[in-house]
Amino acid sequence: MTAPYETISASTRLDGNVLFATFNAPPINLIGPEVVRDLVGLLEEVSRPASARVVVFDSADPDFFFPHVDLTKVPEYTAEAAKAGGPGDASLGMLFRKLSEIPAVTIAKLRGRARGAGSEFLLACDMRFASRENAVLGQPEVGIGTPPGAGAIQHLTRLLGRGRALEAVLTSADFDAELAERYGWINRAVPDAELDEFVAGIAARIGDFPRDALIVAKAAINAISLPTPADVRADAAMFQQLVRGEATQQRTTELFERGFQTRGRTELNLGDALGDLKAVD
Repeated sequence: MTAPYETISASTRLDGNVLFATFNAPPINLIGPEVVRDLVGLLEEVSRPASARVVVFDSADPDFFFPHVDLTKVPEYTAEAAKAGGPGDASLGMLFRKLSEIPAVTIAKLRGRARGAGSEFLLACDMRFASRENAVLGQPEVGIGTPPGAGAIQHLTRLLGRGRALEAVLTSADFDAELAERYGWINRAVPDAELDEFVAGIAARIGDFPRDALIVAKAAINAISLPTPADVRADAAMFQQLVRGEATQQRTTELFERGFQTRGRTELNLGDALGDLKAVD
Protein backbone atom coordinates (compact mmCIF):
# COMPACT_ATOMS: atom_id res chain seq x y z
CA MET A 1 0.00 0.00 0.00
CA THR A 2 1.25 3.51 -0.77
CA ALA A 3 -1.15 5.61 1.29
CA PRO A 4 -1.25 5.86 5.10
CA TYR A 5 -4.68 5.44 6.67
CA GLU A 6 -5.80 6.57 10.10
CA THR A 7 -8.42 3.85 10.68
CA ILE A 8 -7.39 1.05 8.29
CA SER A 9 -4.39 -1.26 8.58
CA ALA A 10 -3.71 -2.75 5.16
CA SER A 11 -1.22 -5.32 3.94
CA THR A 12 -0.87 -7.24 0.68
CA ARG A 13 -0.22 -10.98 0.88
CA LEU A 14 -0.45 -14.18 -1.18
CA ASP A 15 1.81 -13.11 -4.07
CA GLY A 16 0.37 -9.62 -3.96
CA ASN A 17 -3.02 -10.79 -5.13
CA VAL A 18 -4.91 -10.34 -1.83
CA LEU A 19 -5.14 -7.21 0.30
CA PHE A 20 -6.19 -7.61 3.94
CA ALA A 21 -7.76 -4.40 5.30
CA THR A 22 -8.56 -4.17 9.01
CA PHE A 23 -10.72 -1.37 10.41
CA ASN A 24 -9.60 0.08 13.73
CA ALA A 25 -11.46 3.19 14.91
CA PRO A 26 -11.63 3.14 18.72
CA PRO A 27 -13.52 3.08 20.92
CA ILE A 28 -16.12 1.00 19.04
CA ASN A 29 -15.51 1.40 15.28
CA LEU A 30 -18.31 3.86 14.59
CA ILE A 31 -18.55 4.95 10.95
CA GLY A 32 -17.51 8.58 11.16
CA PRO A 33 -15.64 11.02 8.94
CA GLU A 34 -12.25 9.41 9.55
CA VAL A 35 -13.43 5.95 8.54
CA VAL A 36 -15.23 7.30 5.48
CA ARG A 37 -12.21 9.37 4.44
CA ASP A 38 -9.97 6.33 4.64
CA LEU A 39 -12.46 4.13 2.80
CA VAL A 40 -12.67 6.65 -0.05
CA GLY A 41 -8.89 6.56 -0.36
CA LEU A 42 -8.68 2.79 -0.16
CA LEU A 43 -11.34 2.28 -2.84
CA GLU A 44 -9.46 4.63 -5.14
CA GLU A 45 -6.26 2.68 -4.53
CA VAL A 46 -7.70 -0.80 -5.13
CA SER A 47 -9.39 0.40 -8.32
CA ARG A 48 -6.04 0.84 -10.04
CA PRO A 49 -5.06 -1.73 -12.71
CA ALA A 50 -2.08 -3.19 -10.81
CA SER A 51 -3.84 -3.46 -7.44
CA ALA A 52 -4.77 -6.62 -5.55
CA ARG A 53 -7.40 -8.87 -7.12
CA VAL A 54 -9.12 -9.60 -3.80
CA VAL A 55 -9.70 -7.41 -0.72
CA VAL A 56 -10.59 -8.98 2.63
CA PHE A 57 -12.15 -6.62 5.19
CA ASP A 58 -12.28 -7.30 8.91
CA SER A 59 -12.21 -5.46 12.23
CA ALA A 60 -9.56 -5.14 14.93
CA ASP A 61 -12.36 -4.99 17.53
CA PRO A 62 -13.78 -8.46 18.32
CA ASP A 63 -17.07 -6.97 19.59
CA PHE A 64 -17.75 -4.38 16.90
CA PHE A 65 -17.14 -4.62 13.16
CA PHE A 66 -19.14 -1.43 12.48
CA PRO A 67 -21.98 -0.90 15.01
CA HIS A 68 -23.50 1.90 12.87
CA VAL A 69 -22.73 5.48 11.85
CA ASP A 70 -21.74 8.14 14.35
CA LEU A 71 -25.07 9.96 14.64
CA THR A 72 -23.34 13.04 16.05
CA LYS A 73 -21.35 13.47 12.81
CA VAL A 74 -23.77 12.83 9.94
CA PRO A 75 -22.88 16.03 8.00
CA GLU A 76 -19.15 15.39 8.45
CA TYR A 77 -19.08 11.81 7.20
CA THR A 78 -21.50 12.69 4.38
CA ALA A 79 -19.09 15.41 3.21
CA GLU A 80 -16.27 12.86 3.14
CA ALA A 81 -18.41 10.40 1.19
CA ALA A 82 -19.05 13.08 -1.43
CA LYS A 83 -15.34 13.07 -2.31
CA ALA A 84 -15.77 9.64 -3.92
CA GLY A 85 -18.26 10.87 -6.51
CA GLY A 86 -18.92 14.57 -6.15
CA PRO A 87 -21.54 16.67 -4.29
CA GLY A 88 -24.43 15.08 -6.20
CA ASP A 89 -23.56 11.72 -4.68
CA ALA A 90 -22.97 12.82 -1.09
CA SER A 91 -24.14 9.69 0.69
CA LEU A 92 -22.83 6.46 2.17
CA GLY A 93 -25.18 4.63 -0.18
CA MET A 94 -23.37 5.86 -3.26
CA LEU A 95 -19.98 5.30 -1.64
CA PHE A 96 -20.97 1.72 -0.88
CA ARG A 97 -22.20 1.31 -4.45
CA LYS A 98 -18.70 2.27 -5.56
CA LEU A 99 -17.41 -0.47 -3.22
CA SER A 100 -19.66 -2.95 -5.04
CA GLU A 101 -18.37 -1.80 -8.43
CA ILE A 102 -14.59 -1.76 -7.91
CA PRO A 103 -12.71 -4.30 -10.06
CA ALA A 104 -11.35 -6.15 -7.02
CA VAL A 105 -13.37 -8.95 -5.41
CA THR A 106 -14.36 -7.89 -1.89
CA ILE A 107 -14.85 -10.31 1.00
CA ALA A 108 -16.11 -9.29 4.46
CA LYS A 109 -14.98 -11.40 7.43
CA LEU A 110 -17.37 -10.64 10.27
CA ARG A 111 -16.73 -10.91 13.96
CA GLY A 112 -18.73 -8.74 16.34
CA ARG A 113 -21.63 -6.44 15.55
CA ALA A 114 -22.44 -5.00 12.12
CA ARG A 115 -25.59 -2.93 12.33
CA GLY A 116 -27.07 -0.11 10.27
CA ALA A 117 -24.48 1.22 7.85
CA GLY A 118 -22.13 -1.46 9.18
CA SER A 119 -24.47 -4.12 7.83
CA GLU A 120 -24.88 -2.05 4.65
CA PHE A 121 -21.10 -1.99 4.20
CA LEU A 122 -21.09 -5.80 4.38
CA LEU A 123 -24.00 -6.01 1.95
CA ALA A 124 -22.03 -3.90 -0.54
CA CYS A 125 -19.15 -6.38 -0.41
CA ASP A 126 -19.19 -9.27 -2.86
CA MET A 127 -19.21 -11.98 -0.17
CA ARG A 128 -19.81 -12.15 3.59
CA PHE A 129 -18.56 -14.83 5.97
CA ALA A 130 -19.29 -14.60 9.68
CA SER A 131 -18.21 -16.17 12.94
CA ARG A 132 -20.95 -18.57 14.01
CA GLU A 133 -20.35 -17.80 17.69
CA ASN A 134 -19.49 -14.10 17.55
CA ALA A 135 -21.38 -12.20 14.86
CA VAL A 136 -24.50 -10.04 15.02
CA LEU A 137 -26.24 -8.21 12.19
CA GLY A 138 -29.08 -5.74 12.34
CA GLN A 139 -30.77 -2.76 10.72
CA PRO A 140 -31.77 -0.57 13.70
CA GLU A 141 -32.81 2.49 11.69
CA VAL A 142 -36.60 2.09 11.85
CA GLY A 143 -36.38 1.56 15.61
CA ILE A 144 -34.49 4.84 15.83
CA GLY A 145 -36.85 6.69 13.51
CA THR A 146 -35.52 6.48 9.95
CA PRO A 147 -35.45 3.94 7.12
CA PRO A 148 -32.07 2.47 6.19
CA GLY A 149 -30.36 4.84 3.80
CA ALA A 150 -27.19 3.17 2.53
CA GLY A 151 -28.36 0.10 0.66
CA ALA A 152 -30.08 -2.26 3.12
CA ILE A 153 -33.54 -1.91 1.59
CA GLN A 154 -32.20 -2.64 -1.87
CA HIS A 155 -29.84 -5.49 -0.97
CA LEU A 156 -31.92 -7.24 1.68
CA THR A 157 -35.02 -7.30 -0.52
CA ARG A 158 -33.00 -8.94 -3.30
CA LEU A 159 -31.23 -11.38 -0.99
CA LEU A 160 -33.89 -12.27 1.58
CA GLY A 161 -37.14 -11.76 -0.33
CA ARG A 162 -39.93 -9.36 0.59
CA GLY A 163 -41.19 -10.93 3.80
CA ARG A 164 -37.83 -11.52 5.42
CA ALA A 165 -36.52 -8.12 4.32
CA LEU A 166 -39.54 -6.53 5.99
CA GLU A 167 -38.87 -8.56 9.12
CA ALA A 168 -35.23 -7.49 9.24
CA VAL A 169 -35.90 -3.81 8.56
CA LEU A 170 -39.16 -3.23 10.46
CA THR A 171 -38.27 -5.14 13.64
CA SER A 172 -34.82 -3.54 13.98
CA ALA A 173 -33.88 -6.75 15.76
CA ASP A 174 -30.47 -8.40 16.09
CA PHE A 175 -29.80 -11.47 13.94
CA ASP A 176 -27.17 -14.02 14.92
CA ALA A 177 -24.96 -15.60 12.28
CA GLU A 178 -26.92 -18.83 11.94
CA LEU A 179 -30.21 -17.03 11.30
CA ALA A 180 -28.49 -14.54 8.98
CA GLU A 181 -27.07 -17.45 6.99
CA ARG A 182 -30.47 -19.17 6.76
CA TYR A 183 -32.09 -15.94 5.54
CA GLY A 184 -29.32 -15.20 3.01
CA TRP A 185 -27.93 -12.08 4.71
CA ILE A 186 -24.47 -13.68 4.71
CA ASN A 187 -22.88 -16.38 2.55
CA ARG A 188 -21.96 -18.69 5.43
CA ALA A 189 -21.66 -18.88 9.19
CA VAL A 190 -18.32 -20.53 9.99
CA PRO A 191 -17.03 -21.77 13.37
CA ASP A 192 -14.94 -18.96 14.81
CA ALA A 193 -11.82 -21.10 15.13
CA GLU A 194 -11.99 -21.88 11.40
CA LEU A 195 -13.03 -18.47 10.05
CA ASP A 196 -9.60 -16.97 9.37
CA GLU A 197 -8.30 -20.01 7.49
CA PHE A 198 -11.57 -20.43 5.61
CA VAL A 199 -11.64 -16.85 4.32
CA ALA A 200 -7.92 -16.84 3.52
CA GLY A 201 -8.40 -19.99 1.47
CA ILE A 202 -11.23 -18.51 -0.58
CA ALA A 203 -9.29 -15.28 -1.09
CA ALA A 204 -6.18 -17.14 -2.20
CA ARG A 205 -8.14 -19.34 -4.62
CA ILE A 206 -9.87 -16.37 -6.26
CA GLY A 207 -6.66 -14.33 -6.25
CA ASP A 208 -4.92 -16.95 -8.41
CA PHE A 209 -7.51 -16.71 -11.19
CA PRO A 210 -7.04 -14.42 -14.24
CA ARG A 211 -7.83 -10.79 -13.40
CA ASP A 212 -9.83 -10.10 -16.57
CA ALA A 213 -12.11 -13.07 -15.96
CA LEU A 214 -12.80 -11.93 -12.39
CA ILE A 215 -13.58 -8.39 -13.49
CA VAL A 216 -15.91 -9.38 -16.34
CA ALA A 217 -17.78 -11.99 -14.30
CA LYS A 218 -18.29 -9.60 -11.39
CA ALA A 219 -19.49 -6.82 -13.70
CA ALA A 220 -22.01 -9.15 -15.34
CA ILE A 221 -23.46 -10.23 -11.99
CA ASN A 222 -23.56 -6.61 -10.82
CA ALA A 223 -25.52 -5.65 -13.92
CA ILE A 224 -28.22 -8.11 -12.90
CA SER A 225 -28.25 -7.64 -9.13
CA LEU A 226 -27.25 -4.12 -8.09
CA PRO A 227 -29.87 -1.40 -7.51
CA THR A 228 -29.89 1.59 -9.83
CA PRO A 229 -28.13 4.77 -8.74
CA ALA A 230 -31.55 6.47 -8.65
CA ASP A 231 -32.83 3.94 -6.11
CA VAL A 232 -29.73 4.37 -3.94
CA ARG A 233 -30.04 8.15 -4.03
CA ALA A 234 -33.75 7.99 -3.12
CA ASP A 235 -33.03 5.84 -0.05
CA ALA A 236 -30.25 8.20 1.02
CA ALA A 237 -32.50 11.25 0.65
CA MET A 238 -35.22 9.71 2.83
CA PHE A 239 -32.69 8.82 5.52
CA GLN A 240 -31.22 12.33 5.46
CA GLN A 241 -34.72 13.80 5.82
CA LEU A 242 -35.95 11.63 8.69
CA VAL A 243 -32.70 11.47 10.66
CA ARG A 244 -33.29 15.16 11.47
CA GLY A 245 -36.94 14.62 12.42
CA GLU A 246 -38.47 15.03 15.87
CA ALA A 247 -39.16 11.32 16.45
CA THR A 248 -35.56 10.38 15.64
CA GLN A 249 -34.21 13.12 17.86
CA GLN A 250 -36.37 11.99 20.79
CA ARG A 251 -35.35 8.36 20.44
CA THR A 252 -31.65 9.04 19.97
CA THR A 253 -31.68 11.34 22.99
CA GLU A 254 -33.06 8.50 25.09
CA LEU A 255 -30.50 6.10 23.62
CA PHE A 256 -27.63 8.46 24.43
CA GLU A 257 -28.89 8.72 28.01
CA ARG A 258 -28.57 4.92 28.16
CA GLY A 259 -25.00 4.87 26.86
CA PHE A 260 -25.50 4.82 23.08
CA GLN A 261 -22.25 4.95 21.07
CA THR A 262 -20.18 3.75 24.04
CA ARG A 263 -18.89 0.27 24.85
CA GLY A 264 -21.68 -0.94 27.11
CA ARG A 265 -24.94 -2.80 27.39
CA THR A 266 -26.91 -0.56 25.04
CA GLU A 267 -24.54 -1.05 22.10
CA LEU A 268 -23.89 -4.69 22.85
CA ASN A 269 -27.64 -5.40 22.89
CA LEU A 270 -29.01 -2.62 20.69
CA GLY A 271 -31.87 -4.70 19.31
CA ASP A 272 -33.22 -5.20 22.83
CA ALA A 273 -32.60 -1.55 23.73
CA LEU A 274 -34.67 -0.33 20.78
CA GLY A 275 -37.60 -2.46 21.88
CA ASP A 276 -37.50 -0.83 25.31
CA LEU A 277 -37.70 2.78 24.07
CA LYS A 278 -40.80 4.84 24.69
CA ALA A 279 -43.34 4.79 21.87
CA VAL A 280 -43.38 7.90 19.68
CA ASP A 281 -46.22 8.82 17.30
